[in-house]
Parts: sequence; structure tokens; C-alpha cells
Amino acid sequence: QVQLVESGGGLVQPGGSLRLSCAASRSILRINAVGWYRQAPGKERELVADITRGGIISYANSVKGRFTISRDNAKLVYLQMNSLKPEDTAVYYCNAPGATTWSYGDLDVWGQGTLVTVSS
Repeated sequence: QVQLVESGGGLVQPGGSLRLSCAASRSILRINAVGWYRQAPGKERELVADITRGGIISYANSVKGRFTISRDNAKLVYLQMNSLKPEDTAVYYCNAPGATTWSYGDLDVWGQGTLVTVSS
């Protein structure tokens, strides 16, 4: 199955940290560019951070200096989130546009999302 699987979400107090992971299934040979998005209740999905295949990184202004996107290998990407705020509460999704698969060429693949709740 061609999919991305996020993990690492949960409940954390303001000021705390979480690390999200995005792992590609075996059907995916390589994820190239990757973006982390989030969607809070009643709001549109927004891009939080992304990294190109060449390693160029960008962040939304709201998370600069607090979040760090990184890749471990061709199939695993992280989002380290520090100094979390209540407004960071959302479902976080990873997206790999143009993920290279073994059988289907390049596909735009989304994960199922992982919930991050920042609350005291």
C-alpha cells in the first residue's frame, strides 16, 4: 500500500516538545520533497514546514525558531516541535508530492494525520 504514516502526536503542556515522524511504506522507493501541514478545528490546512529533495528548508512564520524539519533517510522525515503553544493544537499531516513508488511512478501521497494537543 502506498502511504505515509505519521506518529508522535499526543497531549503536551504549553512550553513542551514533541517529535513527529513521517515514514514511507514499503511501496514507496523514495520520498523527495516533504511538507508538514496542520489543520486546526474550523481552520484551513496550512503548510508548517517543508524540505526539498536537495535539502532546502522553509517554515511558516508562526513556527520559525520553534520547529525543525529533518530527514533521516530517503523514507523518514521528522518534525521536532519545541516551545509548543496552545495555538499549535491541530492534526498534523505529512505530504510527499512526487513520491517515487516501485509500481506506480511518482505519486502525491498524504498521511492520515496525527493529533497534537497543547493544553495545561
